Amino acid sequence: MKNILLPTDFSENAWNAACYAIELFANEACTFYVLNTYTPHIAHSRFMAAALEGNMLEDTAKEISESGLAKVISRIKAQFNNPRHSFYAISSFSMLVDEVKETIEDKQIDLVVTGTKGASGLEEVFMGSNTVRIIKSVNNCPVLAVPESFPFVRPNEIAFATDFNRFYTESELEPLLDMSRTFGAVIRIVHVQQGIHALSELQKFNLDMLRKYLKNVEHYVHTVSELNSVSKTLEVFSNELDIHLLAMLNYQHSYMEKITREPVVKKMAFHTQIPLLVIPELGMCNKKSKNQNEEGLSVSQ
Repeated sequence: MKNILLPTDFSENAWNAACYAIELFANEACTFYVLNTYTPHIAHSRFMAAALEGNMLEDTAKEISESGLAKVISRIKAQFNNPRHSFYAISSFSMLVDEVKETIEDKQIDLVVTGTKGASGLEEVFMGSNTVRIIKSVNNCPVLAVPESFPFVRPNEIAFATDFNRFYTESELEPLLDMSRTFGAVIRIVHVQQGIHALSELQKFNLDMLRKYLKNVEHYVHTVSELNSVSKTLEVFSNELDIHLLAMLNYQHSYMEKITREPVVKKMAFHTQIPLLVIPELGMCNKKSKNQNEEGLSVSQ
């Protein structure tokens, strides 16, 4: 059974991401945790009245959060009614990223699925600040970012972006392999270069190891010349080859890090037009029981 975390702010963007996740795992037994966090503004004042007002604001925010979660789960059950799936609401007075990290540990989450939304003109941002914060902060669970209004498409073509400069372990690639096995998907390894040139010995070794991990999966290697940015290049590649899912490993100096740091002008065309699977550097092999850390001590809640 998979444990899936669905953060929501009750927007249609978040609803679309939830629908994508439910359809993606339609044939698998899953427990979905629908999470909403609230942090009402509490006025700072030396007067007791301000404190009372703050408590009232918190109570109201809690009621809105719990009511919204109940409506979301009711809507999901009415639309999908999948006996393989169960749903639980989590309403928390907390910051979103902090609660996501705590829930991953507490509920042994296998995947976080979040919606993304772009803006226009100079306000355009990569995926949305909350999604970026989750991706940068979560280091023990894959994150699937689903674009705004993206309809579910069975991921028969998956791109895996890499520069071959880092050795991958098989456990780190398990989320990618799992997707490929589940949907019988082709994996297209895409290497973006600034000018086409031969791979170094290290890169050749890492590519050979990567191919060994993918030996039971249909896969191809594509080397493409960088356009004005990595994100733009991957967008064009995905469009031309009709890619349904783009996957990247997130580590220092990775494509994922480069994209989130690219200047706004260079990434303006990149809204993650397709779902983006971001795999943490440590992979899934190091997940601990919620009751133990490396020394066998209790983990604080």
